[in-house]
Amino acid sequence: MKQTVTLAPMEGVVDQFMRDILTRVGGFDLCVSEFVRVSQELLPASVYYRYCPELLDGGKTAAGVPVHVQLMGGDASLLAESAEQVVALGAPGVDLNFGCPAKTVNRRDAGATLLQWPDRLNKIVSAVRKAVPDHIPVSAKMRLGFQDKSLYLDNAHAVEDGGAGKLTVHARTKLEGYKPPAHWEYLAPIREELKIRVIANGEIWTPDDFKACKSISGCEEFMIGRGAIARPSLAKEMKGELTDKFQWSDVEALLIHYNQLLLEMKSDHRRAGRLKQWIKLLSRTYDPTGALFANIRKLQDPDHILKVLGKPIAA
Repeated sequence: MKQTVTLAPMEGVVDQFMRDILTRVGGFDLCVSEFVRVSQELLPASVYYRYCPELLDGGKTAAGVPVHVQLMGGDASLLAESAEQVVALGAPGVDLNFGCPAKTVNRRDAGATLLQWPDRLNKIVSAVRKAVPDHIPVSAKMRLGFQDKSLYLDNAHAVEDGGAGKLTVHARTKLEGYKPPAHWEYLAPIREELKIRVIANGEIWTPDDFKACKSISGCEEFMIGRGAIARPSLAKEMKGELTDKFQWSDVEALLIHYNQLLLEMKSDHRRAGRLKQWIKLLSRTYDPTGALFANIRKLQDPDHILKVLGKPIAA
């Protein structure tokens, strides 16, 4: 099986601008959009274009990487209609969110809360699979469970039996959130029992993490999110296309380009927030002391932030 790397959907972080930057860097085979919440009625096309403007460009980033649209909700019929709609708008694939741990999402019958009922996962996946043409991939992303891991295999089978072509598993429960460690050992039984592709996700920050996850899970396909933000070269390193992380000067160039893309937001405050959000994660790789983020934390002008970043830091 070919080794693949997918850029994870991260609400408010991996938007069209970050997808543009990171897929230009390279190493990614696929992106998944931020989730589109479907709750009471069909959404206008403008909502899908806002979350995934790549729909207007053949469903691909400027670098040519496909972007599948992720839907989230608990109503199988409404999700099926929404999937049909988004495919008509140009989505090259549909992904279903059974993993979001946010309390506001889970209180509204969506995301990880659905992992308590494997039959509902099956019903949703089945409805979506039937609603879209056979050539359109349907996939799902889930966690190992809601409060515990007792249903992890039942949920995985429910997704497969519903007709999904692949399943991404974030190797933690909803209750565990994003606290380390990720339990990669649970991925091996899923991969062994399912006939569909299983993609490993969770706590892959470095090439060493990737190697450990691959060894423990036996997976050949991976999804990375925070690790890719903190180490923009990570996907290429995982593919063996680079032997070490980018130099800080390379990262600074990415930040400058990112800031130019963010001009579309028409708000200095929002641009500054997005820059600081990325820099905070970059500090994990490039500045373990935290001085990098501390120097720009209170700044509100994107140009001032970039000027401070131009000063040398310890790699």
